[in-house]
Amino acid sequence: MALHQFHRVRTRACFAALGVPVLVLSGCGSSSETPSEPATTVEAVSNAEGNGSGNVVSFETLADATVKITGQGTFIDPGTVNPSESAWQGSGFIIDSSGIAITNNHVVVGAGRLDGTYGEDGENKASMRVLGASECLDLAVVQLNTDSLPHFEWFEGNITTGLDVYSAGFPVGYADDFTLTRGIVSKSDFDFDTQWASLDHVIEHDARIRGGNSGGPLVTADGKVLGVNYAGDDSLDYNFAIHRDVVRDVIDDMIDGERISSIGINAQAWDSGDPSFSGVWVSSVEPGGPADKAGVEPGDLILKLGGVSVGDDGTLGSYCQVLDTRGSNGTIDIEIYRPANNSLMDGQVNGRELEVVAENVFGTDPAEEGIGTEGYSGQTVEVSDAAGTMAVTVPAEWADVDAEPYVDQNGRNWNSVAASPDLNSFWSSFNTSGLWMLGTDNTISAEDALAQYKFRESCSLLTSDMWDDGYYRGPYDEYDCDGTTLIVVGAQDYEQTGTIVLLIQLNGEYERTTVLEGIVSTFRFI
Repeated sequence: MALHQFHRVRTRACFAALGVPVLVLSGCGSSSETPSEPATTVEAVSNAEGNGSGNVVSFETLADATVKITGQGTFIDPGTVNPSESAWQGSGFIIDSSGIAITNNHVVVGAGRLDGTYGEDGENKASMRVLGASECLDLAVVQLNTDSLPHFEWFEGNITTGLDVYSAGFPVGYADDFTLTRGIVSKSDFDFDTQWASLDHVIEHDARIRGGNSGGPLVTADGKVLGVNYAGDDSLDYNFAIHRDVVRDVIDDMIDGERISSIGINAQAWDSGDPSFSGVWVSSVEPGGPADKAGVEPGDLILKLGGVSVGDDGTLGSYCQVLDTRGSNGTIDIEIYRPANNSLMDGQVNGRELEVVAENVFGTDPAEEGIGTEGYSGQTVEVSDAAGTMAVTVPAEWADVDAEPYVDQNGRNWNSVAASPDLNSFWSSFNTSGLWMLGTDNTISAEDALAQYKFRESCSLLTSDMWDDGYYRGPYDEYDCDGTTLIVVGAQDYEQTGTIVLLIQLNGEYERTTVLEGIVSTFRFI
């Protein structure tokens, strides 16, 4: 599993998409401010196509109607049992002068608080509320608490391969400024299932999107909207936008509060590492939504919906097919596993509430031994160096920690933290898993730092590639050391304030997926 297949949890608004291995799709439940029956207005509905009064933006004024969205909320990440509070950033765009805006479901759903700014320098501020959202379409409609706003209009022509396009938004790591990237439509219309969405019409393009661009518009050279950016693969420069026609087909219904392919959860297909144990992970739940009324809780794993196994192919495809067949308001049987108390539950969405049908399902307390996790509880801890300059999240079982500084063979001083179940074994062999994280100033490049840690004589080099998540970037090497995966990363933050080196030893599928994701999602300078 290549390192570029992982994203940062803290860039939830990036690719829900840029939390577990996906096509590096660079992401989470519902806002506590989201009403169970969203309010609307006659003006909002009639103007959903961007025909409201006010100024229509031109290519030169795109920033005036592009919104930077910041959110904060509590989630339970896949494979864990403990809630964690997170903050994130995404983008959106205004389609009506009354303040109706479009973004991604994964940008807003799960937020306890949402705020927006618009304009090139973010000088205009507005709070917002969610009117409607769909986990399957990865779309959301929000209402900004202001009016008489500049807004976008839709492109009315045929979307064709080769068309010049631009991605607008507020990616993280760029001083939070409005940016534009340029490309062409690579594929004009195709269906695409990912971990967090299932879409019949998607546009592939190469106008680069990064963490924080999710929910922003894909526009033409005259500023007309073709689609909503929602995912990308940095390693192959693939970028994906939800097709204009998908959005226009559902926008009025979503403003009215009608549910479209949604039961009100932050959904993500999840694989435990055990081929026989997978499903759709619920990171958070919309208060008052169908899932909430059925008794679904954050941290649940949906095994079956409508009698159909879901998430077993690593996508939301089967989950969304059930919703499309039965309807979001239909009565649908649901079967879940609840790791928090190691129980199997059965019930219905829009019907009878969930009830426990089996306890101690896997014969162990999940607080002591996580299921499908090779002896891990799923609990994590944050470790930092003695000086408190950097931090990273590791499994709670990696309790042997050394935070003392380190001086390399060239006399360079590094802040350092190492964590493992057994550091002596970690230092002396490749048999024991663990992490060593080093940090120093910016006078050594990420490339030169990585060059100091080569293992080609004792291990087989599998991959040399580039890491770039919108926060940190640099080269990395991946080795096979007699069955142990060794990953060495050299990275600098976008502001180039310092250089980090990560040496990560991993044994077993759970460590190569969930544990690795947790590390690369959280390492940082403080």
